[in-house]
Order: sequence, then structure tokens, then C-alpha cells
Amino acid sequence: MKRTRPSNQWQGWLYVSPALLFVGVFVLIPLFQLVAMSTTDRSLLGGGRFIGLGNYIKIWNDAGFWRALMFTIKYTIVLTPILMVLGFALALLTADNTPLKRLTRTIVFLPVVIGLSSSSLLWFWLFDEQVGLLNKLMTDLHVIAQPMVWFVSADLAFWAVVISITWKVLGFGMVLFIAGIQSIDREIMEAAVVDGAGYWTRVFRIILPLSRRIILLTTLVSAIGSMLAFDQFYIMTSGGPRGQTFTAVYWIYQNSFVSFKLGYGAALSIVLTVIILVFSTLQIALTARSQAR
Repeated sequence: MKRTRPSNQWQGWLYVSPALLFVGVFVLIPLFQLVAMSTTDRSLLGGGRFIGLGNYIKIWNDAGFWRALMFTIKYTIVLTPILMVLGFALALLTADNTPLKRLTRTIVFLPVVIGLSSSSLLWFWLFDEQVGLLNKLMTDLHVIAQPMVWFVSADLAFWAVVISITWKVLGFGMVLFIAGIQSIDREIMEAAVVDGAGYWTRVFRIILPLSRRIILLTTLVSAIGSMLAFDQFYIMTSGGPRGQTFTAVYWIYQNSFVSFKLGYGAALSIVLTVIILVFSTLQIALTARSQAR
């Protein structure tokens, strides 16, 4: 086997150096600074001293953080399956490249390009009890007797956010699933049809098994995005009512920029990052194990 020439090795490093520089400057250095800050009691107003693991001990006794984390997990567990099921269903309906289905894909995907803050503000007004279009439609259709006050109840506020985010990001998962479906060899599908396999048999026996990698990717993206939820709750619920819709990131924001505790906020960020990494690793491992069977 021929050895790689030293000049070729240096040429390869030269090609990847911009990406390495980007990762080092914008990922690794800030990460190290965040870890260092988490061991101090630094304030947004300045100052701070080294306190070691003091912030992490404080997190263990912080009922507000654990309540926010449990709410975030609940939000993730509810939203992720909705996005997966609806995204896959829409992908099945629009995978063929006919003009009507291409138009449908475009319409469903359009909300993805809207900023999250803009879409959250839009849905905040749609859910408004006085001027909101949704309450008006449901009242006219006699679904409800009187307008609903969505953001007074924690449960209603939760579902209002779930509806808004489903509308916002559903098209992204749909496009990923369509890419997976269209990458399946057409000869496999044609052979299944010749063998007499019905539509749902093809879906469950061919499309789903061959789309496992896309399903894993979509699940990870949806779950991590849900675990990092902030904008929609900040704009639509402001953490209310009575702090019942605080997410983990919202709690980090409150401590870092409202209470001025940057050191404690950094420690909270590290803990949340570790939780997401553990969750992602477990999901990848379980998926790989199921594929190996």
C-alpha cells in the first residue's frame, strides 16, 4: 500500500483549516470560557470569584430549575411524536413529484422560513381572546360558547405553543422524510407491487425500515430543538401563569440576564448540555442496536 506523501497531508490540513478555525474560535473557546465561568459567582454587573462546584451544588437544590426541566421534557415528549407522525404522513402524501404535490410541499414548508419570533408573535395574536381569529372561528362554528383565554391556564398555554410550533416546523421534518422516501430504490417498490404487497404493507415493511436513519435524524433534531425551547414561551406565555411554563433555557435566561447571575447561568447551561448529550447518545445507541438485530 502506498504511503501518503507529506505534501498531500499538509494540503489536506490546509483544506480543513478554515473549518477547524471556525470550530475553535466559535465553539471550543466559548465552551472552555463557559466551563470556567460556571466555577465562579460572576455577575452580569462585573466581578466574581472562584467558588469551585458551588454553583452545581446550588443547582441540585434548585427546585425552579428541576421544575423547568420537567416541563421541558414534557414539552419534548408531547411535541416530538406529533412532528414525527404528521411529518411522515405528509411525506407519504406528497412524495411523488406531481405539480399538485410539489405545490402542497411548498405550502407546508413555507412557515419554516419564517422567523421563530415572528411566528410566535403571530400565533400570540391569533390566540388572543378579544381580537384573535381562532376564538372568532370557533365561536362562529359553535365549537365553544365564548372566547377562550388561552394564556391564563398553564395547560391551554402549553397546547397553544405546541400548535404554533407544529405549524412552524412541520414542513422541515416532512422534507427530510420525503428525501428518505425518494432515496429508496424504485425497483424494490416495484418488486413489492409485483409480489402483491399492498400500500400499507409497503409502508411498514419497506419504507419505514429503509428510512430509519432519516427517522433518527428527524427525531434528534426535533427533540433537541424542543429541549432548547425559549423564544416561543418568552413571547407567547412569558413563563406564566405563575411560572408554570418556564423551560430550562428560559430559566437559564432568567438567572443570567434578569437576576444577573452569569456564573450560575453558565453552570445551568453546562448541566443542560450534558443532559442533551446523554439523551442523544442513548437514542443513537438504541437505534444502532435495533438496526443490528
